[in-house]
Amino acid sequence: MITAPKSRPALHDHPPENVAALFDSPLTVKPGRGASLQKQLLSRLKHAILEGRLPAGARLPASRTLAEDLAVSRNTVSIVYDQLAAEGFIVPHRLGTRVAQLSLDPHFAAEAAKQQANALVPPLPDDLPATPAASRRIQRLPSTRHAARANETPLPFTPGVPALTRFPASTWRRTLERVMREAQPRHYHYGDPLGEPALREAIAEHLRISRGVRCDASQVVITEGAHEALILCVRLLTDPGDTVWMEDPGYRGAKAAFHSSDVRLQALRVDDEGIVIPEGLWETSPPRLVYVTPSHQYPLGSVLSAARRLDLIAQARHYGTWILEDDYDSEFRHQGEPIAAMQGMVPDSPVVYVGTFSKTMFPALRLGFLILPATLATQARDALDELLRGGHRFEQLAMADFIRSGQFARHLGRMRRLYRERQTALRDALASYFDPAYAVIGERCGLHLTVRLDPAFPDKAIVAAAQREGIGPRALSSFALDPQPSDNGLVIGYGDTDASRIPSLIKRLATLVAAQKSAAS
Repeated sequence: MITAPKSRPALHDHPPENVAALFDSPLTVKPGRGASLQKQLLSRLKHAILEGRLPAGARLPASRTLAEDLAVSRNTVSIVYDQLAAEGFIVPHRLGTRVAQLSLDPHFAAEAAKQQANALVPPLPDDLPATPAASRRIQRLPSTRHAARANETPLPFTPGVPALTRFPASTWRRTLERVMREAQPRHYHYGDPLGEPALREAIAEHLRISRGVRCDASQVVITEGAHEALILCVRLLTDPGDTVWMEDPGYRGAKAAFHSSDVRLQALRVDDEGIVIPEGLWETSPPRLVYVTPSHQYPLGSVLSAARRLDLIAQARHYGTWILEDDYDSEFRHQGEPIAAMQGMVPDSPVVYVGTFSKTMFPALRLGFLILPATLATQARDALDELLRGGHRFEQLAMADFIRSGQFARHLGRMRRLYRERQTALRDALASYFDPAYAVIGERCGLHLTVRLDPAFPDKAIVAAAQREGIGPRALSSFALDPQPSDNGLVIGYGDTDASRIPSLIKRLATLVAAQKSAAS
């Protein structure tokens, strides 16, 4: 049986009379400047192929011939031919090297012909067909962005920023240098995906003492900050379509983590005792995950009452729900002892505890952690080995030494006193200079105060004006998934703002508040 041969691109048995004629200018390079002759030739031949000026099947001249035409060494042409073959642009053959069959975009080819042949990366034309859209999850994220970029110097009154100038940088540097001096070659390789054992031990011991957390090192997972911990929890604990309950107003980083997954996010209001779960909601819309900040609700500052904590744990057990406890800054309690973690209230609670060193140390450290229930830690071990890669080993080992040596506890003690002083200065300045009626909430803990304002004072307009003046509070309404009239106010960070500057800053802020009311009326 005779079959017809497979179709193939038309072959051009004779190479173009002069490949060099495809180039608008000679190959030249000035010492110390511009691309090498090799890179120039590679780029020009690629573009000639992509633009269709060297069509599929066309036979290229021998390397010696092209070298003579272009006045370059034969070795340069040979290297370029080898690279083009490796990338699939040409097909070497003993009977002659030919251009490969490529699926070329005619829009690109038509526009690229207008570009200079020596441009290494020609710009894409405006009339190209639209690229595929990002996922719906990604398109939901812009609403959660902070007003200021993270790489900028934080403005005074920016929430969530610790006292960066008061961090014991020299002590930390010596600790890190000692770790690196004593490092073995193995420490430059990947570490345990769950984190350095020394740091996991140190965190477990610290949390048992300071936060009442029930755990051992086997339950600790080191992450790149709390944000990665939240995303990891979503991946471990939820499936597409699951319902997640979240405080409203609430932490925007958690909102972003949930929006980046295929879960159904349900906002629950917060009062003076924390998250409010409406009657019958457990029966009608049981969640797979409940996100709470029970020891210092963000941004309103309320404490989830013991009765609500225990009821939440009991209901979660009954409905097979996980509780995600974000304990982001409760080390800094200004009245009385720190509120113990919900995770340790009862044995074997269905609570995943999230912590971070971003507030207690400094944000750029990018160290956070999860405390998984013992059963979950065992079940998830193989998955975590696949999802995570042990890194930042020197920082982790230094952090372990910082905790074991007592430096961490001493630093926390100094910061508690400093933040108490700064919060007092902020409260006094508000009382002295803030004219509109306001209510201060969340004053017992943390690095920020929330000032609730009448809706006549539009918080987002005030914040925009303040940032133009170099002051960085956040609008309370921007933290809400379903904003209510009561979600109008300012979230004022004092962690990184010196007490001596606070009165003048509040005086300026009060002027801006008054101006925005006049503009809105």
